[in-house]
Amino acid sequence: MNAVINSLAAPSAEQVDWASKTYLVVDDFIGVRQLLREALRSLGARNIDQASSGGEAMGLLNKTRYDVVLCDFNLGEGKNGQQVLEEARMRNLLLPSSVFLMVSAEKSVESVMGAAEHQPDAYLVKPITEGVLLSRLNRVWRKKQVFSLIDQAYAEKDYLRAARLCDEQIALSKAHEIDLLRMKARLMEKSGEPAKARETYERVLAQREYQWARSGLAKIRMADGDYEQARQMFQTVIAENRYYIDAYDQLALAWQKMGKHEEALNVLERAAKLSPNSVPRQRNLGQASLKLGNVGMAEKAFRKCISIGEYSIRKTPDAYLGLARVCGLKNDPKEALQLLIAAQREFGADHPDMELRTKITEGLVYHESGDYRRARKAGDELEALLQSTGERPDVPTCLEMAILLFAVGVKEAPVDLLCYVIRNNHDNSFLQDEVQQIFEKARMGEEGEKLIRGARKEAIDLMNQGVLLWKTGKLPQAVEWMRNARAALPHNVRILFNSAQILISHMQQRGYSAELMEEAHGVLAHVDRVQPGQQRFAQLMEQLMALVPKVEEEAAKEAAGPAAAGQAAAA
Repeated sequence: MNAVINSLAAPSAEQVDWASKTYLVVDDFIGVRQLLREALRSLGARNIDQASSGGEAMGLLNKTRYDVVLCDFNLGEGKNGQQVLEEARMRNLLLPSSVFLMVSAEKSVESVMGAAEHQPDAYLVKPITEGVLLSRLNRVWRKKQVFSLIDQAYAEKDYLRAARLCDEQIALSKAHEIDLLRMKARLMEKSGEPAKARETYERVLAQREYQWARSGLAKIRMADGDYEQARQMFQTVIAENRYYIDAYDQLALAWQKMGKHEEALNVLERAAKLSPNSVPRQRNLGQASLKLGNVGMAEKAFRKCISIGEYSIRKTPDAYLGLARVCGLKNDPKEALQLLIAAQREFGADHPDMELRTKITEGLVYHESGDYRRARKAGDELEALLQSTGERPDVPTCLEMAILLFAVGVKEAPVDLLCYVIRNNHDNSFLQDEVQQIFEKARMGEEGEKLIRGARKEAIDLMNQGVLLWKTGKLPQAVEWMRNARAALPHNVRILFNSAQILISHMQQRGYSAELMEEAHGVLAHVDRVQPGQQRFAQLMEQLMALVPKVEEEAAKEAAGPAAAGQAAAA
C-alpha cells in the first residue's frame, strides 16, 4: 500500500468527534495496519485495536462493540473480510450505528460483488488517503445516526415501529429520503402490509428508476402468486443492470414456483458466474442441478460451496450431503461415505438431525450406485427409527426419507411421512405438487391425490374448530384446543399464528397473564424459526407488545395509589 498522504479534508460544520470512538483495524500485513492506524490517529482517534486475521477479528468483535471497523478483504489463511462482515452481521456483533468499511486492493468484479452482497457501509480501494478516509467516515457516520433507532427497532423485530421512525426521519430531513423509503418498504413487507410497501416503492419510482424499487415490486407480485408478472419484472431489472445479483436469485425462485426448473437452473448458473463466492448460491445451484440430473454441474457447485464455505458462518452440511449423492450417481460410494463421515464430524455437534440425514443420504447413495442390499438395510433402520419416536424432521429431510423408503420397497412409513408434511403445510400448493410427484414416482399417483386431500382436510378441520371456539367467545376452550392442535401439527404455520392470535385475544379481553404472554412469545418465536420472514409475524408481535405497557402503567398507578389518596385527603 502506498504511503498515506497527509492531506485532510476540510472539517464540516457538524464535526464528528472521532477521538471518542472505538476502532478495529483488520489486515494481515503489519505495515498496512500501522498506516491505517496512523491515518486514524491523525483524525484524533485514540482507542484503536488491531487484528491480523479473520479469526482474531471475530474474537475482538465478540468482546467489544466497535464504532468503526476497517477490514481488508484478503486476510490470508482463514476467514476473509467478506466472511468477517457476514458473521458479524448474522451474530449481531455490530451496533446499529457501527460503521464497517471494507478495504482492499482487489478490483475484480467477483471480489467487489461478493463483498457488496453483504453490504459494507463503504468499499475503499487501496491506496487510501486520509482525505478519502475522513470524507467516507463523515458521510457514512451521519447516515448511520439517522438509521440508528430504526435499526434498533428492526433488530428487535418491531417492524411497524421502525416504519414509523422512517416517516419521522423523512419529515425531519429530506437528505436520506430515498434510503429511508427503501427501508420503510422492506418493513411494510415484513409487517404484512404489501399494499403500503407497493405505495412506497411506487413513490420512489416516481422520482427515479431504481432497480431495487422495481425488484421490490416484483417480490410483492411473487408473494401474491403472480409469478409470470414477477418473472418479467425481474428480467427487466437484469436487462437494465446485469450486476443486480438479488434479481437473479429472485428470478430463479419465480421460475421454480412456475415449475420451470431448467430455466431456474440457467439463471442460478449465470448468477454464480457473476458472483461465485456466495455459499447459499452455490448450494442452491448444486441442489437445482442434482434435481435435474445435471451431475457435472451439481458436483462443481457443491465442491465450490464446500471450498468457499470452509470459514463461513453459512457453512452447512447440505453441500457435503449433496456431493455424496453426486458420488453415488457416479458410482463412487467410497468418496460418498468419506463425505458423510466428514459431515458427521463437522456438523454433528450443532445439528441434532445430522445422524438421521447422513443415514438417509447413505441409503440413497447405495441405491443410486446399485448396492440394493445395503440400501434396503438403511431403509429398514430408518423405518425402525420412525416407529420408535413421534418426532419428525424438517420438510426436505422428510421428503428425502420418503423417496428412499419408497425406492427400497417400503410403503406405509413414507405415506405417513408425506401426509405429515401435507398436514403441516396444508396451504402450500407448491409443496403439495412436489409430494404428488413423489407419489407418482412410487406408482401411487391416484392414491396419492386422495391422501393429500385427506391430509389437507384434517389440518383445516383442526384449525377451523379452534377459530370457531374463538369467534363464539369461548376463549379458554379455544386456547386449550389450539394447544392440542400445536402438539399434533407443530410446524403448521397457520395453526401457530391462529394459536398466538387467540392467546393475544384472551389477554386483550380477559386481562394480562404472564403465563399466556410467555406462551404467545414462544409460539411466535417457533414460527420465526420454522419459516422466518412471515408477514403476519410483525402484526402479532406488535399486538403482543402493546399489552406490556398497559400492565406497567397499571402497576405504576397501583404503586402511586396510596400517595395519591393521601394527597386527595389532605386537599
